Amino acid sequence: MLIKRKSIEAQANTKAGPGPDKDKDRAKSKPKVAAPRKPRFAPVTLSEQDGVRYLHFGTEWVQGAMRIRKPDWIELEYAQQMMSWMLFNQAPQHIVQLGLGTAALTKFSYRQFPKANVTAVELNPSVIAICHSMFKLPPEDARLSLLEMDANDFIHDEQRHATIDALQVDLYDATARGPMLDTPEFYKACRDSLSENGVMTVNLFGDHPSYAKNLKAMRYAFDQVISLPEVHDGNVVAIAFRNAVEFDFPSLYERAEEIKAATKLPAKSWVNGIKSNF
Repeated sequence: MLIKRKSIEAQANTKAGPGPDKDKDRAKSKPKVAAPRKPRFAPVTLSEQDGVRYLHFGTEWVQGAMRIRKPDWIELEYAQQMMSWMLFNQAPQHIVQLGLGTAALTKFSYRQFPKANVTAVELNPSVIAICHSMFKLPPEDARLSLLEMDANDFIHDEQRHATIDALQVDLYDATARGPMLDTPEFYKACRDSLSENGVMTVNLFGDHPSYAKNLKAMRYAFDQVISLPEVHDGNVVAIAFRNAVEFDFPSLYERAEEIKAATKLPAKSWVNGIKSNF
């Protein structure tokens, strides 16, 4: 099983096709009106191995995973690292996931922070449907929102400004060529969406040209950006802070012990990874 990335958000085909030609005579003298085509997505497929269910987009690339006997556990190490913002915020009010995948981060955030609102943004309706049917994603309620829309539109909406405490970004297509949204403008909108002490985590691909491009764009938008060590032969999680922080490592290790006791996540390794940046 090839596991190099848990990521999602298929790229929409936005090319316009020809509109209906109901009047041939008028069509000869006037240009045809273009009718927008619906987004086209790669097929959503599944596989299972050793008690783990995997999500694919018609290729061997893994887009997400769930241990069938532990549906709320975060199975992949890089996805665990995406929760490293927990070191800096113990009581978030609003957690947002851009790119649903198998809903591992969404489910974990929803269960672990019962006082927080959790929002997941996913463009492909088939991914949302399969997360409900095959990956134990609970139905929407007063705290859980599932939005079928483009992540770029969501994050540029001024109503989101300064409303998100933890932003988790995992946006890839079926071929895992790099994040689908990677411009300075996108990351600036991400920064603007964060609350005063907000933190963003992003899944990057360390051995791909997109890695340096994304880090440069993030550093343009954010006051402080660091990276955790590479896992899964490629995945690198970047952590971006709306406002620069002073790293108190003894306190971070204490917080890591609290996280491990409460969730069993290997939070100490996250602190070690942060420390390696200095």
